Amino acid sequence: MPSLILVVLHVAIYLLLYCGLCISYRPNVLLIILDDFKPALGSYGDSEAYTPYMDKLASESFVFTQAYAQQALCAPSRNSFLTSRRPDTLHFYDFYSYWRQFAGNFTTLPQYFKEHGYHSHSVGKVFHPGISSNFSDDQPYSWSQTPFHPKSEAFKNAKVCLNPDGSLGMNLICPVQTEFQPLGTLPDIESMKEAMRFIQQQRTNEDKLPYFLAVGFHKPHIPLKFPDSFLAYHPLDNISLPINRFRPSLLPSVAWNPWTDIRKRDDIRKLNASFPYGPLNDDILRLIIQAYYSSVSYVDDLIGKVLREINFKNTIVVLTGDHGWSLGQHGEFSKYSNFEQVTQVPLIIHVPHLSSHQVAVKSLVELVDIFPTLVDLTQVGSALQRCPETKQLTTCTEGESLVPVMIEALEKQKVRGKSCVFTQYPRPGVFPTWHPNSDKPRLNEIKAMGYSIKTKRYRYCEWMEFNSANFTANWSKVYATELYDHLIDPEENMNLGDKTDLEFIIKRLSRKLKRGWRHA
Repeated sequence: MPSLILVVLHVAIYLLLYCGLCISYRPNVLLIILDDFKPALGSYGDSEAYTPYMDKLASESFVFTQAYAQQALCAPSRNSFLTSRRPDTLHFYDFYSYWRQFAGNFTTLPQYFKEHGYHSHSVGKVFHPGISSNFSDDQPYSWSQTPFHPKSEAFKNAKVCLNPDGSLGMNLICPVQTEFQPLGTLPDIESMKEAMRFIQQQRTNEDKLPYFLAVGFHKPHIPLKFPDSFLAYHPLDNISLPINRFRPSLLPSVAWNPWTDIRKRDDIRKLNASFPYGPLNDDILRLIIQAYYSSVSYVDDLIGKVLREINFKNTIVVLTGDHGWSLGQHGEFSKYSNFEQVTQVPLIIHVPHLSSHQVAVKSLVELVDIFPTLVDLTQVGSALQRCPETKQLTTCTEGESLVPVMIEALEKQKVRGKSCVFTQYPRPGVFPTWHPNSDKPRLNEIKAMGYSIKTKRYRYCEWMEFNSANFTANWSKVYATELYDHLIDPEENMNLGDKTDLEFIIKRLSRKLKRGWRHA
């Protein structure tokens, strides 16, 4: 009991001194989002990574070692954590609808700060572009000014990748010389310059409001296009291949991600890998891994330039990814599943006056927790209430503030937090198909949903019948189950879902899965 009182006291002191109860102090907020970004960081123990600037940020931040996205697809994940609502609440699992028209006029994270006296600005890919953000990045709701998109983004899929014979292709693997690219630049370089310009402008404006700046970098999303100089940090001889680079024999067909997006790239298509199970040979796998990590090192360099512009004494910095990416584990690539490789993301939060050194937070957390955490850290407006089951509110959260577990970790107390976290992924059927696309089914094509629960020891998943007309799952019609024991199988290679001697564990996890996030 004394330790709990101590934690509460520290929270109160922090909020009183630094978080806006004193009218004169309102910290800026910088939210950095990387695309398709697994925890490929030195600060997360990844030996392949070269990420000095993100690691420097981590050295003065809370580092969440078990953070998870709610769906491993760009638009659903971003809309989920920017509204703090889960995919089933947004009724949004693809790219082809706008949640305000489709599910509810929900308040977003930047909108909340804008409505409470902040100047909000979007740079690069924050909301997913297109109909999923009403072709406007959710304007006029979320942002104080027109969102910035790099002009060179128009050439994202142009045939600019150099082939061995000197021809140009629309490749997956695409090291380039920047000066010879269309407009002489790359999208993330443009976004970096706009973020720096904005911060410099805010610094020199005497009448400035505090700002909420969201910067979305495209890399390491495919194509893996980056300045070729970053290859030097990742020599091919140093690239290690995943041991589990083969499809697990007990993996249900409905759980398989046939990586349709990279099959469309010129360099991968030439390999004639059989659909849907591949595999790709080790030589091309090594090149893909090298290109992914080189892309991460490239964007790390850009982030370093942005971070040099901010005042860490009055700026909260949050760095994360929208979801992870498979690099050959289980014979898969891309995202599009419920595996650890694609649902786990880095989450780094720097808080002025509170995180002067790296504080590892090992509790289970989710991206829907970011919104209520930033509200609590800044004391902007009132703390978000939990969304009720029976009534739809414009402003509420389906996550939990992370401030209590941050303080517990800082005080080296026993960190409690959630007992489990939840992810999900849709499929058009139980077997992999090109048409409809197993990886990216449209809403009206979804016939199966994989609901996954991750506890401190297990990941359990049920793939079941799903009615896309009324957004309901038929829990009585389960196509397949997956169970992975991370104590003995952290790479999730051995599906134990059909083991009768584990029936007690399976039933217990199934009950927790059905009860859902409210009881986590």
